[in-house]
Formats: sequence, structure tokens, C-alpha cells
Amino acid sequence: MYFREIDHVELWVEDAGAAALFYVGTFGFRVVGRAGAEGQRSLLLQQGHLRLVLTEASGEGPSADFVRRHGDAVRDIALRVTDAEAAFRDAVRRGARPVSGPVVCGDGAARVTRATVAAMGDVVHSFVQRESRGGPEDFLPGVYQPVTEGFPLPAFEPFAALDHLAIALEPGQLEPMVRFYRDVFGFHESHEENVRTGESGMNSKVVQNDNGRICFPMMEPTRDGKPGQIDDFLARHGGPGVQHFAMLSHDIEAAIRALRSRGVDFLDIPPSYYEVLEERLGRLDLDVARTRDYGILVDRDDWGLLLQAFTRSMHSRRTLFFEVIQRKDARGFGGANIRALFEAVEREQARRP
Repeated sequence: MYFREIDHVELWVEDAGAAALFYVGTFGFRVVGRAGAEGQRSLLLQQGHLRLVLTEASGEGPSADFVRRHGDAVRDIALRVTDAEAAFRDAVRRGARPVSGPVVCGDGAARVTRATVAAMGDVVHSFVQRESRGGPEDFLPGVYQPVTEGFPLPAFEPFAALDHLAIALEPGQLEPMVRFYRDVFGFHESHEENVRTGESGMNSKVVQNDNGRICFPMMEPTRDGKPGQIDDFLARHGGPGVQHFAMLSHDIEAAIRALRSRGVDFLDIPPSYYEVLEERLGRLDLDVARTRDYGILVDRDDWGLLLQAFTRSMHSRRTLFFEVIQRKDARGFGGANIRALFEAVEREQARRP
């Protein structure tokens, strides 16, 4: 009952400035806020309703240990709540492991209350209660200051919001994590898809809050067969974590063109996928040849069409990657495309040294 939406996503990174330049130059984010000093700082980035925090690892503390284990990776999926103290108290009572208790920043119209619990692996959830959704100085009052110079402005802004975050789990952990989000947070399971190829496979389920604004597709490798792409992510990442961001665009073709022009490569989709597209989904109000040229996956649900494209990983460990998604009234998650994505990532894994 407390959970409204994803407030922001925080990554712990080796170099916040370099990471910010990557997200600005490649994906069109804008640096809008700053906290801390050089060598121990956080930068707030924004595009549409999507906010990223890049926190620089420092010294020999927890952030440095985290980056050594995972490279630049998601540490905190912060959730906007109506009452942070009550959400924290109830989550701990229901079995969540507390990380930090409620802390209040600011007062009056800029008051922010925040508390944190553990999730999967080294990922945590902060519960964020805001009295205001104003400028960067209200992100954490007294901590963050607006940034007006020092970073380039984005040449394009292709995304409107964060659609979902996909999470890779170790074998045998899918069901316990689904129970965690159901029993501790009150989320519900909205989708299940299990994939088997000739040599490997995965099990996946989706959990969401009541209004659907918080959504986590989660996947685990199957125990039988050879190690596959989920096993590869877990080995390279050093355990469970966020495998990809899905960022919402109102024009997926324009977004793909802009990203390609900035050096982003997308996963190859086999021609056979498009040969049976209309046989599978019925007649589409799409140019299937253009859809193929852009490498866009298409699915249909009871409400409309879903368009998806997936980047190759640009991470130094070849772990984190990104999804561009456009919803033409669809509410689902491309269940029919999960096999196509799984096979495409498997082919990408096979190409790596």
C-alpha cells in the first residue's frame, strides 16, 4: 500500500565524472545536481521522469568493495513511498533486513524521509518519502546542490521514463525473491516465462506493485544443461544484480537512430523472427521491413503493441545493458519475445573471448 513508483536508481561507480559523461553523451541524460567533493561525490542525472545517481567509490569502504566485486553497477533501486517510516517498519517486521533506519533531510515543503532495506545480493531498496518534487536542491535537501555548468548539455533526449529493471538471480533464488516481494512489499506476480534452448535455459517471473509503476522482471538460470547467458552475467558481475534498464521512448525508431549515431550497437535478431511476425501476432500497422532493419521486437497484448530493442553491453565486464521500449497502449512485458532476447544474448555471449 505504501509503494508508488521508482524514485531513482543509484549506481556505485569507479569515476562519477567519467560515468556522467557516458550517460550524457550516449543516452542523453542531463547532470542536474551534485553532492560531496571530488573523490567522494555523487552526481544526479535526469531525463524526463528518470533519475540516476552516480556515486563515486572512495577509499577502502563499502563502495570501493562493491565496485571491486561488480564494477560500475546498480546499488540502490529507490522506491517512492507515501510513508517511509511505516514502510520501513512493516518491511522489517515482515522479514526484510534493515540497512539504515529513517533519516529526515530538510523541513517544510522540501522535507525528505529515507530508510533502506536489503534486497538481492548487494542491491538495496531505499524508501523515499517526499513532501516536494521540486528542483535538484530538493532531491536531498542540504545535501545536493544544482549543477549549472561543468558538464555538456545533451544533444538529444530520447527517453521519457524508466519502464522496468530486469534482475538476474542465482539458481534456486527466483521463487524466494518472488515471495520476498509478495510477502514483504505486497507486490504481485504478473507474468511467468520459462525458456529452454538446445543447451541452456532460464526461468523468469515478473513482480509489480499495485499501480504497475514498479516492475521487476527477474530471471534465474536452469540447473540442467550448460551454463548460459544468465550464468555468464552472474560470473562477470560477481553475483545477482540488475542486468538491464528498460527506458521508455515515445518514438523507438528515432531513439535507435540517435543511439546508433553515438556508437551504441544493438543485438542482432534473426531474419526468421520477422518472417513469422504477422503469422504470430496478426496483421500489424507497422512496416515489418523497417522493424527488421531497426532490430525491433514486437509483441501484442489485450491493450496494444509493445516495441523493444536491446543494446549490446558497453560495460567493461560485458554485464549491464539497456532496453529501448515503446508502448502503443500495451501493458505487458513482451513475454513472446523473451525467447528471442534470450537467444540473441546467447549468440552475443558466444562471440566473446
